[in-house]
Amino acid sequence: MANEHQTLERDTVQKLLETLQALPQVHADMPVWHPVRYGREIDAEIDIVAADQKHVLLIEVKKDVYPRDVRQILWQLKQYIDAARSRDQSISIVPLLAAQSISVGAKDLLKEQRVGYFGTGGSLFIPAHGAYFYIEKPPPKTLAKSIRALFTGKSSQVLHALLHRRDSWFSVKELAECAKVSPATASETLTELERLDWASSKGQGPSKERRLSAPTALLNEWKKQVLAIRQVPIRRYYVPATDVNVLPDHLAGACDAFNVEYVITQEAAAQLYAPFLSTISRVACRMPPGRDAEAALSKLEARVVTEGANLLVIETKSQGEFLFKERYGSVWLANPVQVYLDLLRSGGRAPEAAEHLRRERIGV
Repeated sequence: MANEHQTLERDTVQKLLETLQALPQVHADMPVWHPVRYGREIDAEIDIVAADQKHVLLIEVKKDVYPRDVRQILWQLKQYIDAARSRDQSISIVPLLAAQSISVGAKDLLKEQRVGYFGTGGSLFIPAHGAYFYIEKPPPKTLAKSIRALFTGKSSQVLHALLHRRDSWFSVKELAECAKVSPATASETLTELERLDWASSKGQGPSKERRLSAPTALLNEWKKQVLAIRQVPIRRYYVPATDVNVLPDHLAGACDAFNVEYVITQEAAAQLYAPFLSTISRVACRMPPGRDAEAALSKLEARVVTEGANLLVIETKSQGEFLFKERYGSVWLANPVQVYLDLLRSGGRAPEAAEHLRRERIGV
């Protein structure tokens, strides 16, 4: 492990040095490794000269950095900086965290504290007096992939459960039962949320409980992920001689007749949760594909169209999108968070309706 960390340090600091040397009108010296000065040790120091002024970068190297890690790192850097400045206040000292990957939330915390950072993907932030550098690059594919995975599959069911009961404390077992996932999935998802500083914990061992502590940040990232992925499969139908306002009730009757699970979503559901639009021209629902679903649609006399659809069917193979559905009269509505996510890419004024629903009903 020592050799592995040493290799990480050397590779990361070397890439930092190359990035610094490529900056215009900047001279960077070779790194000093593990300097022990003022009774403190840090991974490396690099002296740079920018705008005719010398600055000392105090570098702490990590592999992957999330918000949860930043607080401990800030404490370590502060100890070293305080010791250095107590000896010579004329030195321009810039604390800097260098890592293979740094999450967006971690970068925000570092910027708030005016601590520099470098990611091996090329991101760089140096808030030196008289020499301010800021380069932002996309996150490494591994980090982006791990975050994207949070919002898909079984993990997304955990997120639905946490948002649905965002003031509740959960044990792993309780959360698994609520989200209808395995304890392993619930535990892995909670661990990742803690790393992102979106979940907090109390207790230890079997009695440990956690809850969602940053619902707004979580939903903001979910929105970002939804807008970044390709559109889900949607089938367009026209149901003849049916007013769009009573179409949900007719759909509910057909689905009940063939024991088909469904939920109304998008504008039709949002209008019931938090009215915003003056009229709607279509109804959207989520429904699993299969013969029973086809039979229900046949009972409605729905026919496939390319234009003029008044019924949209979003093919849904996962149970996650049906979690926490709510009954409204004779119909089932998707839970408000799912309706919000479905509205985001619906077109027209749907995104406005989505944000209205978020403010009025979801509240984060």
